Amino acid sequence: MLFSQENLKRIIVAVIALPIFYLYITKLPPVFFLVLLTLVSALAQIEFHAMYKTDRWLSFTGIISGILLFVSSLFNDGYSIFATGMIFIFSFMLMSSTRLFLVKNPSSSLRDISPAVTGFLYIPNLLVTQWYLRLQGHEWILFLYGCVWTSDSLAYYIGKGIGKRKLYKEVSPNKTVAGAFGSVIGGILSALLLGGLMLTDIAIPALIAMGSAIGSVTIVGDLVESMFKRDAGVKDSGSFIPGHGGILDKIDGVLFAGPVLYWITLIL
Repeated sequence: MLFSQENLKRIIVAVIALPIFYLYITKLPPVFFLVLLTLVSALAQIEFHAMYKTDRWLSFTGIISGILLFVSSLFNDGYSIFATGMIFIFSFMLMSSTRLFLVKNPSSSLRDISPAVTGFLYIPNLLVTQWYLRLQGHEWILFLYGCVWTSDSLAYYIGKGIGKRKLYKEVSPNKTVAGAFGSVIGGILSALLLGGLMLTDIAIPALIAMGSAIGSVTIVGDLVESMFKRDAGVKDSGSFIPGHGGILDKIDGVLFAGPVLYWITLIL
């Protein structure tokens, strides 16, 4: 059923959350968005580490590394290779040395460290690009999330309604080729609508390109998270949001879409 109890929860959460999110992005100074990104990143990393049963001290080092990445971004108006490189170097030194002194037995050390390193690369490293988008104007954040949410919605309803051929059943049995097309269509339609309202200086062909790119990588981001969940043997990353699963379940698409949109703005 398209309007099951689970879908009703999704709608209720969206009706409450979307106006709050809009006001938070548009009315508060940019640094408040950075604080929100840092909090979301830490919660998503906690979920990721819980999925893989990461040692709590290694989990802590991964979360601290993510926080340091966001703090360092305050001093950059774009991706500084030097500053980012220093954070990555320090983060690996911190995580690997924590494992070194935490457990004397070197056996399985790479397996122990991997979730913390992967969680750092996967979540805060991808999320931080949204800070650089926010510095270009709050319109870009509304555009990004509007396109991703529309892509997700059309992918879900078109996939449920007419989807038959599976897209990637080994990773996500419920996703269909029709749903993937719906994601791209949703990205294009929302890009044209939101771009026409907020990004009036961007040409229509560029909006179509942005929308199709966001719609495409949103599906990839969703599949990547599904891959991790299937590997970890869990259905949802958590239960933080009623009807939506965990934080990571909600941001999986935008994790990939954010960097892609940021790269496009650099080209434009």
